[in-house]
Amino acid sequence: MPSCPRCQQRVPDDAISCPHCGYQLKAFGHPGIPLHRANPEEPLCLTCTYHLDDSCNFPQRPHAQTCTLYQNLNEPVLPPPPRRKLAPWYRRHPVLVGFFALLAISLLLALVR
Repeated sequence: MPSCPRCQQRVPDDAISCPHCGYQLKAFGHPGIPLHRANPEEPLCLTCTYHLDDSCNFPQRPHAQTCTLYQNLNEPVLPPPPRRKLAPWYRRHPVLVGFFALLAISLLLALVR
């Protein structure tokens, strides 16, 4: 369990705000959007990847104290997860395969008679 940056109390992983002091932990009230906060001395933009490559379009740039898109320059960027191969069409559509098999068996029986 992480701790609140303001009161240092333990908070649940999916907490939107600290239950003890009310400090906002997630952006826009959504548990899936982390809210990054800067030290009072320096803004987030000085250590952000998006500021370095000039692709940031955040209105508070270059003095942003909070940001939802912050990517630290010093942290390694994780590679994307490997893509799974798609299963063959007959494994994705077993009902259709069964229908065609039943149709083929019916035609064979009709021709044999």
